[in-house]
Amino acid sequence: MPNRRLSERVEQPFDASPWQRVESTLMTTSHAVRKAFDQRFAAVDLNLSQASVLAYLQETGAMTQTRISELLGIGRAATGTIIDRLESKGLVERKPDPGDRRVWLVAVTQAGKDLAEKINEIDRVLRSELRVGITRSERQQLAKLLLRLQANLSRALENDEA
Repeated sequence: MPNRRLSERVEQPFDASPWQRVESTLMTTSHAVRKAFDQRFAAVDLNLSQASVLAYLQETGAMTQTRISELLGIGRAATGTIIDRLESKGLVERKPDPGDRRVWLVAVTQAGKDLAEKINEIDRVLRSELRVGITRSERQQLAKLLLRLQANLSRALENDEA
């Protein structure tokens, strides 16, 4: 809906106009959530993608760029760009994999570990703000529905490729 804030939107009828359908609302909401996280992470000179990779590596430990790409659902080239930026800031480093000299592992530096704590706090605060008035049960139901929507989308895309 043009010129209306997300918070001003009302419940949608099942026969809604194209800009009011579930898919459009989902895309608009997704964009707004990303923008909110990007704005908050700007305080630590990162965007959502960079903060996600850094926090994920801090939590799971060193791994290959390919594995990071797979686990976070980000393209390999985009993952490389994110890692390059984090490396240029001294937050991650590439190390040879002791098990395979052809492969590099991406690991968090001490500066990255320190920043990951701030990232987690920013994330915690913003998530609590986003979840105001939404019960745990409602969030779980929404997550299940979104996973079902993702599965349907994957099948539709596979059918398109066939």
